Amino acid sequence: MLLDGDGWRRYFDAFEREAWRFEAQPTYTVPKEQANVARFLRGEAKPADHNVRWHERVRGYVVSGRYVGRVRVVRQPLTDYQRYQFAWGIPGNIAAGEDIRVLDVTREDHGLPLSGRDWWMFDETRVAHLNFRPDGTQINREAYEGDPAPYQHWKRTALERAVPFEEYVKGLDV
Repeated sequence: MLLDGDGWRRYFDAFEREAWRFEAQPTYTVPKEQANVARFLRGEAKPADHNVRWHERVRGYVVSGRYVGRVRVVRQPLTDYQRYQFAWGIPGNIAAGEDIRVLDVTREDHGLPLSGRDWWMFDETRVAHLNFRPDGTQINREAYEGDPAPYQHWKRTALERAVPFEEYVKGLDV
């Protein structure tokens, strides 16, 4: 089942305890982000309202007792998009209450399905695939109807091998 627009929002917001993402794309080509990525690459200041809608959502989830987290997969050297994300995106997401960890697979893949598919898992039971073109443009989101057990295992594996964002970026020049 494809999840778009309001359907995606309802599917996402229905989680009771935990929303967790496996984020593996080297670059995301999101039309509404392109101007900010260009500003970042030109060395301009981050707009004060950068990513404010997501931050408000995360704060709301956290205030209601729910957890939002992700593991961000990277390979060195970081892409321009990852540098933008690390400098402008992730710190604000963490300040809003999201738990973000980094898994660097430069030297090994850690036994995870690094197929280029991102996914969200909700309450350890519902999975949504996020499908992308090679350039990072999202094609669609779809509810996965199969057994969530492999995703539960991959989540545990990713969390065991990832490090907190703040630890990972120490000494990095982003």
